[in-house]
Amino acid sequence: MITATNIHKKFDNIEAVKDISVNIKNGEVFGLIGTNGAGKSTFLRIACGVLKPDSGEILVDGKSVYENNEVKGEIFYISDEQYFLPNATPLDMAKFYSDYYAKFDMARFTEMLDKFQLEKKRRINTFSKGMKKQLSVLLGICANTRYMFCDETFDGLDPVMRQAVKGIFAGELANRDFTPVIASHNLRELEDICDSVGILHQGGVLMQKDLEEMKLNIHNVQCVFQTPEDEAAALSGLDIVKSEKRGSLITLTVKGKIDEIMAAVNLHNPIFTESIPLTLEEIFISETEVAGYDIKKLIF
Repeated sequence: MITATNIHKKFDNIEAVKDISVNIKNGEVFGLIGTNGAGKSTFLRIACGVLKPDSGEILVDGKSVYENNEVKGEIFYISDEQYFLPNATPLDMAKFYSDYYAKFDMARFTEMLDKFQLEKKRRINTFSKGMKKQLSVLLGICANTRYMFCDETFDGLDPVMRQAVKGIFAGELANRDFTPVIASHNLRELEDICDSVGILHQGGVLMQKDLEEMKLNIHNVQCVFQTPEDEAAALSGLDIVKSEKRGSLITLTVKGKIDEIMAAVNLHNPIFTESIPLTLEEIFISETEVAGYDIKKLIF
């Protein structure tokens, strides 16, 4: 488990992260969302022990990570701007990491290189951006660490490769003790893989939510009523986050359990009613608007 408590970090007069507190459970996929400059990369570097926070504390499995080689040996960090040794090949990088990560699986690495059609003896500096991203993920997976921190890992991957990488993560989660933390500026990239998500804004965590819990407690409902009186009576009993009306069709974003919401609407003889699943983007827009923020300006 990763626990960050009141983390602060400044570079000269720039406050990169301020008062970050998050809890990341073992075995979940945690998404860290925020615009460029929101503090995602700085937080990940603190979490993996590259940077020391100015104040606050971050613990991995109850232990401080900074200058702790034992804890760092269970973390693989993929930065947005990946670094490879000069003129190195994929095999060179695998040998380099195998000296540090005791559980590095060389046989699996060479097998995965073949599956991804990455030449094991080709110089990495001749690879495309997407190929470098793929290579970084394969190195991280084969290091067999408990934690993997990924900074904009899906950026530069084509749709097929994104699904392939997500499939690899799913396999690791099913078969071993594995906790990926994925930082991205794009909610849509993380919608089908994350268990929980934190929104980072101006260096601080605006919100941390479990996605399944959110999806169970906020819904889109469309309905048409016979009379204005029926409409008013039905809506008065709902916890409405957002309401939009086009002609006689009302589209509601409502908090609560869907069975209770639909029962309350159906009490007032609607001509038409239907529940529509929300996207992750719609859920967070609704949640942050309630908190007084416009997430569309923060994220997209």
